[in-house]
Amino acid sequence: MTLKIFTDGGARGNPGPAGLGAVFINAENNQVIYDEAKYLGVATNNEAEYEAIILALKYLQANLPASVEKLEFVLDSKLVVEQLNKNWKIKEPRMKVLAQKAWQLLESLNLPYSITHVKRELNSAADALVNQALDVHA
Repeated sequence: MTLKIFTDGGARGNPGPAGLGAVFINAENNQVIYDEAKYLGVATNNEAEYEAIILALKYLQANLPASVEKLEFVLDSKLVVEQLNKNWKIKEPRMKVLAQKAWQLLESLNLPYSITHVKRELNSAADALVNQALDVHA
């Protein structure tokens, strides 16, 4: 099975109150397997985007279904996608630390994966979870 993982992070203000969302979908039947919203406290938009994929990776480390053969990460942050795919340099030290953490977690899963960028409207379920997390703490 291919597992699609939609992640999103956002902050109201930059930096400001931040949250993240992750939605895990079985790509064969489009069934949602798991979703999570989390409030982060104060962070930047980019930090929240990275924290979202890290949260997803940590979840997979502990709960990876045996039937999963491939992971497809879908994000609406072009910056994070390009940096994690090693197409863009990471100049900001905080982002370097987060990227290294994500790469280590990806490697530990020992599965083929892709990380792709989509427009925000194609990531609406994860975006809704970000707003849910932020609204609870508003």
